[in-house]
Amino acid sequence: MARGFVTAEEVAKRAGVSRSAVSRTFTPGASVSQAVRRKVLKAARELGYRVNRLAQGLNNDRSNLIGVVGTNLSAPFISKQLDLLSIGLLRRGLQCLLLNAADARKDIAPLIELLFEFRAQAIVVLSGEPPSSIVDECIANGVRLILVNQRLDRTDTNMVLSDDSHGADLAALRLIAAKCQKVAVVSSASQTPAQVRRATAFTQRMQASGVDVVAWSDGPTGYESGYQAGCDLLRDKKIDGAFCVTDLLALGFLDAARIEMHRRVPEDVSVIGFDDIPQSGWKSYELTTIVQSLSTLTDNVLTALETDEPATRLQVVPVSMIERKTVR
Repeated sequence: MARGFVTAEEVAKRAGVSRSAVSRTFTPGASVSQAVRRKVLKAARELGYRVNRLAQGLNNDRSNLIGVVGTNLSAPFISKQLDLLSIGLLRRGLQCLLLNAADARKDIAPLIELLFEFRAQAIVVLSGEPPSSIVDECIANGVRLILVNQRLDRTDTNMVLSDDSHGADLAALRLIAAKCQKVAVVSSASQTPAQVRRATAFTQRMQASGVDVVAWSDGPTGYESGYQAGCDLLRDKKIDGAFCVTDLLALGFLDAARIEMHRRVPEDVSVIGFDDIPQSGWKSYELTTIVQSLSTLTDNVLTALETDEPATRLQVVPVSMIERKTVR
């Protein structure tokens, strides 16, 4: 049977000090003499002792854990977001406790309740909408709740949103400038708040400009769904433009247009995505897309974690268009 972790009691015995002296040595700001500190640190090195940070946090009624809840974690945009967020947390002496909500069936309340049990000091929700009862419980327990690219009709929750409507408007104006006469807007069956905002703003702008719009939404938010959308929509030879609400959908749509439906891009059909994932810049795609700065989004989340202000903040991350080679 494998041996358990070295305990503080064993360190105390080796150093010839009390258990409380070991605890004070590894507690920032605690009072302990230099002589005792040297003895404890020497014994800890010899034994291979590591502090139990989780237990230490529970003793203080608050851990250094930041709970992060999300779905579709393998998607390039989400994985990059997690990469930046986890690095930012580590630099601040915090730890990321990641919970995959893929099987939560749109009810993420049980996952957030689990984070309460770990005494997480804050919770970042990347996808899924927490019910009001959970928001109330966060407030009652002093746990800061931050929603990313989701908006609740409340004034006591931190929200960080990309400017989806403006981004969709930019996409619409660009396709209008390309003289598209009939366009498609492609989203997935998940119909996340961000996807709905983007599709709605795009459709409104196009309709106001007298351009016909065909909506398509099916399957998961991924390449395969975008490919299927291209196959389904481009049977209509009049469709000469498409706005895909994520880049993964757009990349699938592009391949379907070129490979399956034998449509030239951008000569026959212009395509715009949203997110600017790394693959969008690959030479085989060179996708024109809407950019939301992940570094700015992450900085806003970290700022919301650190602020002492009441949780009534709505932070909007600006977007812009990056022109490549998929629009006339």
